[in-house]
Amino acid sequence: MIDWGTAPADAAAHFAHRLAVETDVSDVHAALESGRPGFVLLDSRGDDAWRQGHLPGAVHLPGREIATRAPLELDRDVPVVTYCWGPGCNGATRAALALALLGFRVREMIGGFEYWAREGLPVATAGGVHRPDVDPLTAPASGVSCGC
Repeated sequence: MIDWGTAPADAAAHFAHRLAVETDVSDVHAALESGRPGFVLLDSRGDDAWRQGHLPGAVHLPGREIATRAPLELDRDVPVVTYCWGPGCNGATRAALALALLGFRVREMIGGFEYWAREGLPVATAGGVHRPDVDPLTAPASGVSCGC
């Protein structure tokens, strides 16, 4: 049975906080397409995953290297959006936490690489940039927005 005991104000605070620290693939794509995203996109996956495919324009900084490399390679004045494999992986969350502890403004891109690719958005590989087919369970075939 669902417990409905949470006060609406507590629920509102919770959801407002989530929106302050998360973003989604559609919003990241729109920001990148604008040419002035206002953030660095950070892929926190390992080397093999990066080579398999990544978001065009992303910076590769594996999560285990953030503590040592981020202070040297990233500008604290520029916000960071982290991503990892997808909803079944908390690597982007760990990366965002590590960056926040270092003083960076950061958001996690929910859905990660998996939902980016499933929504048919551009993927970079050694062979170039291509767009996978849209998975109709994650996005409408007519575009990248669910209309929400």
